[in-house]
Amino acid sequence: MSETHDHRSNPERPFDVVLFGATGFAGGLTADYLAGHLPESGRMALAGRNHGKLEAVRDRLISDSPSISDIGLLHADSTDPTSLREVARSAKVVITTVGPYLEYGADLVAACAEEGTDYVDLTGEPEFVDRMFLENDATARKTGARLVHACGFDSIPHDLGALYTARQLPGDVPMQVRGVVRTNASLSGGTLHSGLKQLSRLRPMWQAASERRKAESRPSDRRARLAVGLPQRDRVTGTWLIPLPTIDGQIVTRSALTAPSADDYGPEFTYSHNAGAKKFRTVPASVLGFVLGIAAVQIPLVRRAVAQRIAAGDGPSQERRDRTWFTVEFVGSAAGKTVHTRVSGGDPGYTETAKMLAESALSLAFDDNPRLAGQLTTATAMGENLIDRLTAAGLTFEVLGYSV
Repeated sequence: MSETHDHRSNPERPFDVVLFGATGFAGGLTADYLAGHLPESGRMALAGRNHGKLEAVRDRLISDSPSISDIGLLHADSTDPTSLREVARSAKVVITTVGPYLEYGADLVAACAEEGTDYVDLTGEPEFVDRMFLENDATARKTGARLVHACGFDSIPHDLGALYTARQLPGDVPMQVRGVVRTNASLSGGTLHSGLKQLSRLRPMWQAASERRKAESRPSDRRARLAVGLPQRDRVTGTWLIPLPTIDGQIVTRSALTAPSADDYGPEFTYSHNAGAKKFRTVPASVLGFVLGIAAVQIPLVRRAVAQRIAAGDGPSQERRDRTWFTVEFVGSAAGKTVHTRVSGGDPGYTETAKMLAESALSLAFDDNPRLAGQLTTATAMGENLIDRLTAAGLTFEVLGYSV
């Protein structure tokens, strides 16, 4: 992470935001949100392989959003690095919803790093994030690009919620925060396929994490660690805690290590990431199911059968999404003070994810954010600006109570 020049004012970039993947389900929702929330002077474009499908999306967006007079169309193919470089040269910020990112994402990240273009995605794949750091962080620091992964439900509510919670506590003493997520959402197609891909690559995932630990510099003024405990009852949230081995905890601790100010998370920050269950019988069933699931997807035939249950581009109906919700509660403690906070919203897999992804891109394009570059998290790249944007967009960040 380093300070950089402000490349956002580059007059040679014709578009503020370019969306790659608008013809898919999540990409289409993101396109809808962008078209409805782009500033009056903002310029957007859609990128993809199929010109006819892009035209159809563009025409629908212009019809639904009268304030949008024109939307650019750019050819881009995830297997054609030259086309991706052209897209990166055209934009201040590139959004991509094209996953699994381990298969389709690397060349676009490299193109944005090389061209000094800001980048956001929806990945929840730890190996992809670690490999992109190893391959592109140094280049992005030189060109001024901000590469921000995990800008959807993975991992914005957790990352920004932990920051929001930490800022309610003294910043000059050790701090402990635990996150507890609950939702009634069903698994999305994109999440399923990305998860299957990552779980089938446990050894490469661990290798990438190990290589990153060796290569990444650590600050001398603070420490941060991810704590993994046993399932237990949480009296503050009223739930049983089930430790979650998702990317979210890694993102939160990375934010704590790389925040512009050490006071945001204190000199020693500990975070634990959990699912919350109301009834104890859910705990052993969830733990056993997860272990058996990991073992099962190591078998290619089983993995293919599971993948066929939901297509990567499929998603639930509007009616189903309207009934879906999520909460992430946080309990933070420092210097004898405890704070209980909550981030909440609607359908996390699609409706709110599209909102979070689009607002992340708009924040990078138009907000006065810290002058940093390289691979960043949402908390370090946008922080309070993105919290304000998401609050205005309907997500809730709130303090539920304090105790000493």
